[in-house]
Amino acid sequence: MSRRPRRNHTAAFKAKVALEAVRGVKTAGELAEQYDIHPNLITGWKTQLLERAASVFGDASSLAEPAGPDLKELHAKIGRQALEIDFLEGALGKVGSPSARR
Repeated sequence: MSRRPRRNHTAAFKAKVALEAVRGVKTAGELAEQYDIHPNLITGWKTQLLERAASVFGDASSLAEPAGPDLKELHAKIGRQALEIDFLEGALGKVGSPSARR
């Protein structure tokens, strides 16, 4: 018995099958046979659909990506650290030079 290659299902296909499962006209087993997939996939897709259905009607701000770090603040921090590194390299150069030891 040879194994079937792994299949990647589109989001539209998953939604279609999950909606049919939610409607309850056919059982997961019947849908699995109809679409040639495992019943556990259908159950998982149905669960995901039901858990995430409320986000469809939520406000736009809750769907937006979470705000990342402030780039201006990060650039300022990089600038301060570059100045500190330059200062410390200069101070270390004076301490480590042979003329400073005399």
